[in-house]
Amino acid sequence: MAENTLLEKVLSLRGKFQSIQDQLSDPSVMSDMKKYVQLNKDYKELEPIINAGLDYKRVLEDIQSAKDILANEKDDELREMAREELSELEPKIPEIEQNIKLLLIPADPDDSKNAIVEIRGGAGGDEAAIFAGDLFRMYQHFAESRGWRLEVTDQAPGTSGGFKQIVFKLSGGDGVYGVMKYESGVHRVQRVPQTETQGRIQTSAASVAVFPEAGEFDVDLSWDDIRLDLFCSSGPGGQGVNTTYSAVRLTHIPSGLVVQCQEERSQLKNKDRAFEELRTRLYNLEHQKYLDGIAAKRKTMVSTGDRSAKIRTYNYPQGRVTDHRINWSMYNLPVFMDGDIQECIDQLQIAENAERLKEAGE
Repeated sequence: MAENTLLEKVLSLRGKFQSIQDQLSDPSVMSDMKKYVQLNKDYKELEPIINAGLDYKRVLEDIQSAKDILANEKDDELREMAREELSELEPKIPEIEQNIKLLLIPADPDDSKNAIVEIRGGAGGDEAAIFAGDLFRMYQHFAESRGWRLEVTDQAPGTSGGFKQIVFKLSGGDGVYGVMKYESGVHRVQRVPQTETQGRIQTSAASVAVFPEAGEFDVDLSWDDIRLDLFCSSGPGGQGVNTTYSAVRLTHIPSGLVVQCQEERSQLKNKDRAFEELRTRLYNLEHQKYLDGIAAKRKTMVSTGDRSAKIRTYNYPQGRVTDHRINWSMYNLPVFMDGDIQECIDQLQIAENAERLKEAGE
């Protein structure tokens, strides 16, 4: 893409950006909350593109100015300053252009949302449930390092520790889903289980599904379509939790989707959190169509949440974790399991960006 074409493409968006700014300051628009939310989303998407384009324009102008000085100026000191400026600015151009090309490619529209994460123990019995618990603690520590908030919605403890299933929400950051979406798929562990008496290495698995949390205006969900059931909590919390009907189960009658929440003492809080999760799972049915559309092009990504897609292996005897989508390995498994997973996610994002640029060039 030629310099002037790339610049023209970015600057052509300034009119749309200015129009959004004008509408956001219009009191009549603020009365239409759905429209106001959409405009805010569009503004946040366009702002980095416009800013990058203006920086690009400024650098190109400075380069041209330096070239004019070299071509027309006789003062040696000014010519030397111009040469230094050129040597500093020209190497920046490829990186700036690459960044703008990525910004111009439409991102996953839900990257900016919070995330709902579901971990299920798979093949391996008790050891799979223990591994699911290990993965939960890994994400818990990762969330702490990012300053995110983690709220458990539902859990079913394993008989020997860990979880048969645990569902939780991650929020409080910009683009939580955009980071966590890379964790969807089957995680496989190779180690000597705690329940193994012969010291034999066993392979077990747990599946992770990550959904973008649906906003209030993303899904038209009515209580008329929901059946509400109340029951006593079976999880931790003491006698007060286990003897009152504070747990909530919601069934969406048209789709048959069922969610439940029993982590709060308050029935009302459980009801609100279950409603949020139900809305998210309904939204994800539509979001899945988008993921299916890009999955064929992005071979390095397992973005479909397919539980049969093995994405990562945790090999304890070798102290190694390997992500199979990008053939990336790290030989410091204890650190990784303690929540230091950012390097792996960075590499996955780099791989996806390469795929997105390839898509744009086709």
